[in-house]
Amino acid sequence: MDVIKMFSKELEQEAQTTRKMLALVPNDKYDWQPHPKSMTIKRLATHIAELPSWVTMALTTDELDFANNPYQPVNINNTDELLAYFEQSLADGKASLAQATEEPLEQPWTLRNGDEIYSTTSKAEVIRMAFSQIIHHRAQLGVYLRLLNIPIPGSYGPSADEMNF
Repeated sequence: MDVIKMFSKELEQEAQTTRKMLALVPNDKYDWQPHPKSMTIKRLATHIAELPSWVTMALTTDELDFANNPYQPVNINNTDELLAYFEQSLADGKASLAQATEEPLEQPWTLRNGDEIYSTTSKAEVIRMAFSQIIHHRAQLGVYLRLLNIPIPGSYGPSADEMNF
């Protein structure tokens, strides 16, 4: 199977569910967090929205060094901006996959903070990790929404809200 086609298909499939979840973030709850150690819903949703652009980063760079590139999330102020940012990140990731070949997927890519190396994996593994992060953080967002008593959509089938449990 063509790995690029598989990644493209998966990115589009996950985007459908991600879009539905991000659309539910209430504009008046952007500073809300379920626990002091948890991210705010704004930070969590913004991170989910940016993750498709990690496909481009994996394909066009050899590393991310937080010492040289401290994390600066985009300042999102409402759900319309959040969805627009997600669509921009998604278009970026999809365009990079459309132009990619499989050869560079085996090349190493490193995540580090200066001399501290968190991981060195193939570029293909970084893309898979980005998809896993989307799914992981989207599930966190589902818990946040549930705690705010907002019905959530299903991801891989109907949710309890859709089944009227």
